[in-house]
Amino acid sequence: MTSRCGFVAIVGAPNAGKSTLLNRLTGARLSIVSPKAQTTRFRILGILPRGDSQILLVDTPGIFRPRRRLDRAMVAAAWGGAKDADLVLLLVDAKGGANEETRGIAERLRDTGRRCWLVLNKIDLVPLTRLLPMTATLSALAPFEATYMVSATTGDGLETLLDALAAAVPEGPHLYPDDNLTDLPDRLLAAEIVREQIFLQTHEEVPYGTTVETETWREGTDGSVRIDATIYVARPGHKAILIGAGGARIKTIGARARAALGELFERKVHLFLNVKERAGWDEEMARLRAIRLEDTA
Repeated sequence: MTSRCGFVAIVGAPNAGKSTLLNRLTGARLSIVSPKAQTTRFRILGILPRGDSQILLVDTPGIFRPRRRLDRAMVAAAWGGAKDADLVLLLVDAKGGANEETRGIAERLRDTGRRCWLVLNKIDLVPLTRLLPMTATLSALAPFEATYMVSATTGDGLETLLDALAAAVPEGPHLYPDDNLTDLPDRLLAAEIVREQIFLQTHEEVPYGTTVETETWREGTDGSVRIDATIYVARPGHKAILIGAGGARIKTIGARARAALGELFERKVHLFLNVKERAGWDEEMARLRAIRLEDTA
């Protein structure tokens, strides 16, 4: 049999379900997920063997109208993922429909000339009578090679999509060992799991005003690992909210992140969190480089 391998970028508007889809397809918690939009900030690779094929799934940040340097870098990362891919999946929140944001992405994909498929997600929440007109609207904007209807939450349609992807990626040798899940360093995965809990445990603007960096990673002789991470916040009020009364909230964030990391790394994790105020961190290139983003100013 001929081996196949190729990059498949998942692009779309914020909250289309890109990270949920990546995690469901790979069976691993590679990309953090929250109900809030714009959770993913950089490209995340998931390595998925399927028969004689290796599908390299690239989760990208949601595409939206940027304001800060951080926003611009996130959107640039999304389009960079599409540019570098062998195949692009436009993932659409079927509940939200073919709105202006999604139509704009479809039109830009048309202009890139990349191979594109249309994937309608969250079909378990929408009647079939709405899906067909949505498909027609978007297909009129870009030359999609194929259309798939799936639910990343329930798994509906995913096996069919995976079989099609395995057949669609180019012929060639596998680029990664098939037992690898991702190319992300463990330090960055640890920081992202902490940030996921910040999104889940805080509200309003606080999650968007924070970033997390793993400062130290120490291997224990008993197989455990000690992780020291710093949470940078943009405003003094954010620091107070994150710490909480008597340190209650930061303890909850740490405890839940520690449990998730222990499951992810399959080892005992000792996690220590520090919160620092750093106004304007989202305009600093050092902070953006720490999360694999490039300067687009």
